[in-house]
Order: sequence, then C-alpha cells, then structure tokens
Amino acid sequence: MEARFGFVPVASVLVDGAEQLEPIIGSVADALREVGGQMISADDIAVDLPVFYLVATGGTENLILELTALRSISVQDEPVLLLAHPGNNSLPAALEVLARLQQDGVPGRIIYLPGAGDVAALGQVTDAAEDLRVRRVLRASRVGLVGAPSDWLVGSMPAADIVRDVWGPEVVDVRLGDLVDRMAAVPDDVAEKAADALASGATGCVEPTRGELLDVARVSEALRGIVSAEKLDALTVRCFDLVLNQKTTGCFALSELTDSGVIGGCEGDLVTTIGLMWTRLLTGETPWMANPAQLDEAANALWLAHCTVPRSMVESYRLRSHFESGLGVGIQGVIANSPVTLVRIGGARMERVWIAEGAITASGDAENLCRTQAFIELSDGHVSDLLTAPLGNHIVLVPGHHAARLRSWWESMIA
Repeated sequence: MEARFGFVPVASVLVDGAEQLEPIIGSVADALREVGGQMISADDIAVDLPVFYLVATGGTENLILELTALRSISVQDEPVLLLAHPGNNSLPAALEVLARLQQDGVPGRIIYLPGAGDVAALGQVTDAAEDLRVRRVLRASRVGLVGAPSDWLVGSMPAADIVRDVWGPEVVDVRLGDLVDRMAAVPDDVAEKAADALASGATGCVEPTRGELLDVARVSEALRGIVSAEKLDALTVRCFDLVLNQKTTGCFALSELTDSGVIGGCEGDLVTTIGLMWTRLLTGETPWMANPAQLDEAANALWLAHCTVPRSMVESYRLRSHFESGLGVGIQGVIANSPVTLVRIGGARMERVWIAEGAITASGDAENLCRTQAFIELSDGHVSDLLTAPLGNHIVLVPGHHAARLRSWWESMIA
C-alpha cells in the first residue's frame, strides 16, 4: 500500500533503542501501517506526507515541541496531530503538549488509540490524514480570477492575501481582455466540434441559435487555454461582462470545466469558488454553485437556481437562454432527487461556515428563475439562518450527506 501519512514515534531518553520501543508501540505501529501509515524518524520530519506524532511515552513533551518546530520550517501552519495510547504515560504527555501548542496559537488535536484493533480510532487517523492532504492540495492550488468580482458581490470580495492566508490557494489575476482575445482566436472547426457535443447531449434546444452555441463553445475553449497557460486548478469569471460586451455567456464553459476536473465558478465569486474546491476535494463529489432563490421557513426548505450546472450531475438537460439577459446559452438540468449537503463560506476573513443537510425532492422549470432549479428540504440545519445571519448569496450543493466530515475539517483547519 502506498503511504498515505507518516508517523514519528517519540519516546523519552529512558527508552534505549528500538528493542525497548517495540514492546511499547509495536501493535499500534502495525495497525497504523495497515491503514497506510509509514514510520519515519526525526531525520525525515520534512517528509512530503501528512505527519502524526506518536507519543510513545511520557517525558517527551519538549522533544515533540522541538519536532513540530523543525517540521514548521518546511511545512508552514500545519495543525499538529498527536497519537496517544493507553500505556506508558502517553496520554498525559499528549495533553500537556496540546495545551502548550494551543497557548502558542498552534492548531492541533489528539487522537486516542485505545487498542490496535479499534476501527473507529483508526478511522479518525485516516480521516485526519485526508484532512491534511486536502489542506496541502488547497495550499498548492492556483485560482484564476478572470476579471474582477461582480459588483453586486458586496459581501464576497475577499482580498487575495486573505484567501491565501486562511484557505491556501494563490489567486492569479487574469485580464478579461485575455479571455476575449482567446475567444476570437478559437478555430471554427474546434468551436463546431464543441458546439455539436453540447447540443447532442441535450434533450432540446429552446432559445439558443447555432451562432450562440458556437459563441459559448469559443468561451469554453478560451478558458481552457487560460487554465493551461496559467497552470490553474480553478477559476472564476466576471461572466456578466461577457453578456454585456460580447453578447454571450460562460454557463457552458464553467459546466464543462468543472466536469473536466477544473472548478469553474461564476461571477468572479472567489469565496464560493473556494467552497467548490473544498467540497470536491474532501468528498470526491462534483459540487454545484447556485442562488437561494426562494425559501419556506415553515417547511425548512428552499429553492436553489442557477443557469449553469455540471452536466455530470444531471439526469437530463435542455439548452435555454441565459435567464436575466435572454442571450447566449444556459443549461436547464434536472438533478436527481437525492441526499445533499449545502455549504456557504463567509466572514470578513472567510473564517465562518454554514453547513446543512437535506434532500432534493423536486426539480423546477419556472420562467422567473435561473434555469436549473432544485427544491431542497433540510433535515439538519435551518433555512432561517440564511435570513438572520447570511454569509453571502451563492450556496454550494454537493451530493450526499457530508456535514459531519466538512465541519470536522473546518474546525481542525480554519476555525
């Protein structure tokens, strides 16, 4: 099995070598190896893996603090994960270390391993390793901001340094003019092929003309070029400028990008784009960005709607015009009735989160809303929160119930 994380045993100076250490941690170390762990030494503390500190004995408090300081030279701002077991004063030492780390403002947690066969505890270890992996991926990511955030996102305009400091991704500014220039350079045969693929998968095409299909295909190809040139992992586009100035839309392009593995966010909304990245990385599911269009407090339910949706998420789709403008191409998809989780990041430093669970129970086709519409009844969380303490407009919907997992990650890595 390929190593998923490293663990470094830390024992007091009274433990003389591997022969004395083996009876203390042998069974725990074997169990950690079985779930993807690789034992490392203090010399390997900068290893390119998530790292746990296995507190073998008491009397190790200063040794662990020294190791965490050494690790921080190569890996900045990483939460410290301590593994404690029932014997040899392991837990008391871990408690003392975490108390000191928290006094110093260093995030961390203790995972207690009651025995080598404790499946739940080992599950916490693998979850924590995955948490660190997601954090590392986010901190190595590049997010393109194509144009500025849309003017109406008055509560969703974090500075690039806040995005970097709190969540990790580097924000890369891309001129909207670069996108327009690339659109003009897309060969006709490439645009024809992309437009054909879009149309062939649809159950119908209501308003869009062939010319409009070709235009949105050019937007898609142009954004792919920007992703490649700037080495982006995600992007968000000031798409209404395309509507106003180019008479076309980015709805198809952002759907296509997300389905290809590159998150595509709308309206220059960096906050929600980070939410899309986070939920996909942690859950493995393809997320959808949408507006809360209507809500019912008594039923604890709401309608979400947007003119784009990843086509891999829908059972079927029709091609419509963009709702607000009547121009270009919007996607009217039908998302299956199924369990979902809703997520919204917010706060002045993107340090807050709203998470709820429920189920899609209906899809809609109202003409006074954005084209893809889903009705969600909440089972965990309250739609009234959106009225009393909103974190912003756009909501991320991800298939499945993941609230506990997402909250755990946020509490460990952000809160």
